[in-house]
Amino acid sequence: MSNDFIRTTESTSLYTNIEKSSTLDILQNINTEDKKVAIEVEKQIPQIQLFIDAAAGKLANGGRLFYIGAGTSGRIGLVDASECPPTFGVSADLITGIIAGGQKAMFHAVENAEDDINQAWLDLQEHKISNLDIVLGIAASGTTPYVIGGLQKCREAGIQTGSISCNKNSPVSNVAHFPIEVVVGPEFLTGSTRMKSGTAQKMVLNMISTTIMIKLGRIENNMMVHMQLTNQKLFDRGVKMIMEATHIQDANIAAQLLRTHGSVKKSIDNYKG
Repeated sequence: MSNDFIRTTESTSLYTNIEKSSTLDILQNINTEDKKVAIEVEKQIPQIQLFIDAAAGKLANGGRLFYIGAGTSGRIGLVDASECPPTFGVSADLITGIIAGGQKAMFHAVENAEDDINQAWLDLQEHKISNLDIVLGIAASGTTPYVIGGLQKCREAGIQTGSISCNKNSPVSNVAHFPIEVVVGPEFLTGSTRMKSGTAQKMVLNMISTTIMIKLGRIENNMMVHMQLTNQKLFDRGVKMIMEATHIQDANIAAQLLRTHGSVKKSIDNYKG
């Protein structure tokens, strides 16, 4: 652990006697704290860029991206990973979220799961991880043994790693090739890292997965042309994309193209206007 490690995620809240505050004051104070998050994320853009470029290179050459985390951090990783197949039309194993304690931990706390320094590597091995892949450890405190142990084992195996934490010079940063430290300061509720820290992690993951998918060619212009058409809303959105890209004026024609080809991308590519 670095001698300069500062555990600001556990710092005392800037607000006192919260239970005596009005609803309006509580909401305004939470919002005041939330406004600080984007500013801190902005400071980390150069580090985020380094990780994205490394990850996109791995995925472009047949590799995969894994998120590992515990508690809120693990859940945020699972959510981001699960949204990539429907949004970008990629396989479910291209980006995989792994949470300490397994799938049960998505909905219920699993006692001591985050304290097992060996389990993340075992979980990754179930996916036959190799040096073609890249792993991102997510830990608000930067001290989670599950995440630190997983990244350390990855490094020993020659697998590239990144991390997202919310403390400066955290232990998890010391074992990551590409550490990202979004230091958002004390939480509105002392130590409640599901708040600003969770928001920061989600913002960074949005940037990571979205930018990687753009670099992999899953977006054209500004449109999700590979999205899965899993409901009527998305089908209608697909029709609008086709009309915009091909300059078709009749929505019925665009809709028929989409029914015929099954995807926005194929509909646009096969349109003979």
